[in-house]
Amino acid sequence: MSLPSADSGFSGSPFSPESFEPSYSVPPQRRKFQSRLWLHALLFVMTLASTTFVGAGQYAAFASDFGRKTVEIDWTLLTGGLWYSIPVLAILGAHEMGHYLYCRRYNIDATLPYFLPLPIIFSGTLGAVIKIREPFPTRKALFDVGIAGPIAGFVVLVPMLFIGVALSTVTPSPPADAVGMQFGEPLLFQWVQHAVHGEFPPGYELNAHPVVWAAWFGMLATALNLLPFGQLDGGHVSYAALGRWSAPISLITVVFTVGMTFVSVSWVFMAAMMLAMLLLLGPGHPRALNEHEPLDSGRKLLALLALVMLVTCFTPVPIELKDLIRNP
Repeated sequence: MSLPSADSGFSGSPFSPESFEPSYSVPPQRRKFQSRLWLHALLFVMTLASTTFVGAGQYAAFASDFGRKTVEIDWTLLTGGLWYSIPVLAILGAHEMGHYLYCRRYNIDATLPYFLPLPIIFSGTLGAVIKIREPFPTRKALFDVGIAGPIAGFVVLVPMLFIGVALSTVTPSPPADAVGMQFGEPLLFQWVQHAVHGEFPPGYELNAHPVVWAAWFGMLATALNLLPFGQLDGGHVSYAALGRWSAPISLITVVFTVGMTFVSVSWVFMAAMMLAMLLLLGPGHPRALNEHEPLDSGRKLLALLALVMLVTCFTPVPIELKDLIRNP
């Protein structure tokens, strides 16, 4: 698959006029689930703009049919960019709202999602995050909050992938030396592509619609988040399910990720982030308040589902840079 490309609070009064006892200052109590709505809205609008801008380039590449057709570069391409920006924000938003809603269910203080714009690379965004402000009460709560995000995002990205592949066209492959980027194809993508279009004739490949790129980025984000490391979603699930065994698994995951940088340079950022987290926070996971609550069989099955999602969304070479200019 290729592409030429300030929180409010309240406090009770500590002083009673009927009492002659000295009064003491009581720190104000933060109300839970408070968010600076203006900041969330601003970041969302900025991310919508950055992903639409990137999506416009993706739409132009799709319309050009690997450079075989001339595409007018004008402001109308931004409308085409919405084919990418809206699905990718829906996938990322569903993922983070999965975390947030389960925080609400367990009364764990958290913020609404922060979307992170990044207009200068192929994705247009660094994803989205929520901030959890207090420890998890039980291992079950930790597990549920950790796995709710990937499942919610996966539920949205799968139909988006089907829609995107259906909107894409099967076309003659571009010259090998004329392609700017080559994108890895996760198992899930391969299965959906085959289900929609069947086997391709020799020398043909998918000219991917921008909705495919939104789903592809969602698969990449899902796979990276489910790696069983530290405080990633996969680290939450691993710690809740395996307890103390999660620490050596985190270390193995770091070694694996560093090793993957020798397979593809696109792993360098993830490896650097993991090494920084390892140095700052260590391989262990913060304990839940109730460490002795076992997981039931249903949650253990969900842990296996998380593993399936990781495997089907994973690709060893996410992005490969290739020549942008044909050889003379």
